[in-house]
Amino acid sequence: MPNITNAKILIMSTNGFEQSELMEPLQQLKSKGATVHVATPDGEKITGWDQNNWGDSVDADLKIADVNVDDYIALVLPGGQINPDILRADETAVETVRKFVTGNKIVAAICHAPWLLIEAGVAEGREMTSYGSIRTDLKNAGAKVVDQDVAISNGIITSRSPEDLDAFIAKIVEEVEEGEHERPAA
Repeated sequence: MPNITNAKILIMSTNGFEQSELMEPLQQLKSKGATVHVATPDGEKITGWDQNNWGDSVDADLKIADVNVDDYIALVLPGGQINPDILRADETAVETVRKFVTGNKIVAAICHAPWLLIEAGVAEGREMTSYGSIRTDLKNAGAKVVDQDVAISNGIITSRSPEDLDAFIAKIVEEVEEGEHERPAA
C-alpha cells in the first residue's frame, strides 16, 4: 500500500479559490511528506478569496495543460464560488478531472468544486456532498446527495465547506494510503 510520504498529489485551481480550501490541504499534505503541486490555467501565481476580499497568492508549479495524470495518485479541487465556476468552463481543466476519474485516481472536491465533477460527467450514481447551494446541481447530475462532512464514493471524496477541512484532509490521506481505486466511469 502507498504511504502519504511517497504520494504525489495535484491541486488544480485558478484565481478566486476559497483561501483555506487550497492552503490547508497544501500545507497539511506537504507536512505529512507528500509532494504537492499546484496547476493553474496559465502556470502562473493565483490569488485566493478570503471571506470578503482577495486573500493570499500561491505559486503554480505547472499549467493545467501540462499535467500528466499518470504522475499523480490524487487530485484536490478547492472550492469557493469563483474558482470552480471559471474552471468548469475550461475544457482542459474539465478533461483533466475526467482523466483522473477514469484513470482510477483519487479525486477530492470541496465546497463548490463538485461543479467540476458534474461538468466532467462523473457525478451520476455516486454518493456526494457539497456546499448547500449546489446540492440541487449534484442531484440533477444524478448524484446521491448527502449532507455530511465527507462523502466517499470509491475514491471520489466530496466535502461541504471550510468547517469540514479536517475530515476532508484526513479522508484524502486515508484514500491515498489505500492506493488507486478501480471504478467504472460514471
